[in-house]
Amino acid sequence: MTVRDLSIYPARPRPVLSVLVFAAVLIWIDTSILGIALEHLADPAAGLDATPGQLQWAVGAYSLLFATALFAAGALGDRYGHRTILVLGLLGFGAASVWAAWAGDATSLILARGLMGLGGAMMMPTSMAIIGVTFPPERRAGAIAAWSASSGVGVALGPLLGGVLVDHFWWGSVFLVNLPVVVLALIGIALYVPNPRQAHRRRPDPAGLVLSTGGLALLAYGLIEAGQDTGWGSPRVWISVLAGLALLTGFAVLEWRSAEPSFDPRLFRDGRFSAGNVALAALFFGITGQMFYGNFYLQGARGMTALGTGLAFLPGALGVALGSGLGARLARRHGVGVVSGTGLLVVGAAFLANLGFGLHTPLVLFCAVGLVSGVAMGCAIAPTVAAVIAVLPADRMGAGSAVNNTVRQVGSVLGIAVLGTVLTTAYRDRIAPALAALPAAARDAASPSAEHTRAVADVLHRPDLASAADHAFISAMHITAASAAGATLLGGILLLVAFRGRRPTPVPSGAASTEVAV
Repeated sequence: MTVRDLSIYPARPRPVLSVLVFAAVLIWIDTSILGIALEHLADPAAGLDATPGQLQWAVGAYSLLFATALFAAGALGDRYGHRTILVLGLLGFGAASVWAAWAGDATSLILARGLMGLGGAMMMPTSMAIIGVTFPPERRAGAIAAWSASSGVGVALGPLLGGVLVDHFWWGSVFLVNLPVVVLALIGIALYVPNPRQAHRRRPDPAGLVLSTGGLALLAYGLIEAGQDTGWGSPRVWISVLAGLALLTGFAVLEWRSAEPSFDPRLFRDGRFSAGNVALAALFFGITGQMFYGNFYLQGARGMTALGTGLAFLPGALGVALGSGLGARLARRHGVGVVSGTGLLVVGAAFLANLGFGLHTPLVLFCAVGLVSGVAMGCAIAPTVAAVIAVLPADRMGAGSAVNNTVRQVGSVLGIAVLGTVLTTAYRDRIAPALAALPAAARDAASPSAEHTRAVADVLHRPDLASAADHAFISAMHITAASAAGATLLGGILLLVAFRGRRPTPVPSGAASTEVAV
């Protein structure tokens, strides 16, 4: 028996959808709001004196737990009721937000962010399952589209809300914005949302959860640690990377042999499914890295306010929303390979355009590049997601969608780990000559990041050192942008080759659309 067999179709489904959309905004706000606070978190005086590696973990911990816990959350919803797991996810998200807001050190913030990612993972599949049993087949596609629109709202609101809060309060206030949403969502859930369960209950996969989480965490740890003083030759780096790869290999073997895998690696035997997912992972790899260095560029090197930074990122978010609808229409006419592949190539070109950004680049140029990049992202993501799911048999679409969601989150984790490390190592190499004449203690304090260098420059009354930090960061940013561009351009080429000469498979609608989303 499937979810559809248990449909209850309440007489007033719109309040149910409204509550779920409102709750989902939490997930997407927190994918973008922390970036606005990174500059302040790195501040030795007003922040947590966080190192670049700790900031990478603060961003990556959210995506890591979100990616690896998605499957477990869906299975728990089948067994104990999807509303029950949704409520637990919201409560965990709220508690973690309070913890993050008053975190006394970077380690506490990282742990709180991981718990927030776990809460988000518990909310996403359960919300989709509830939509599936609330709306009849002919109305599900529209309900899913409305729920999905919350992602655009959250991503756009995150930097703006974060900018206002950071400028007027303190960095921790960016997390407290979650609390009113949690409270109102819990009230709405209690009043309107049903608690469906699956007749066929998927078995929890604790071994898979441990292997995937541990493997990805060790891999990310090794990659991030390489950007610190240890370097790539340190045993701590390569042992962590090899151990992470070994655990992830064990996870793939376990799932391959399982009769009911939570993550089905057999789906990658389809070439187009593999190519589409790899290309999307490459895109999210580049996006995450660009957002990471972009915040430091605007607030640190250029001295913009947090709100000004949020406004500068707004054209990109609006571009994604515009490009999503445009991409779907163009793909129906010209094919997925041409539209999505070209979209990734344009995004890669936009990353390359970052190589022209300096300390005095007109802000309108930054916004224009962001808008073009955002439209291209939207044109690439929506058709590619639809295409990689549509190549699968109908009974495998749900599993394929879950794999697709996870792969994109993994791309984000690796993006912040790899590109953050590229940024850190490039900066440290370029600032070293300017720090050579400083006493050892001052040199060690100034070397981790541009924020630390500027703090030391303020103490020593050395404006020339602060200027050197800005120029070293710009150079490091260019190297990081080129790396992000390379990955994205390869993804675009892969899509052009894999889907060449093919018209897109029609996007499923109605009941099939629900299976894809869930």
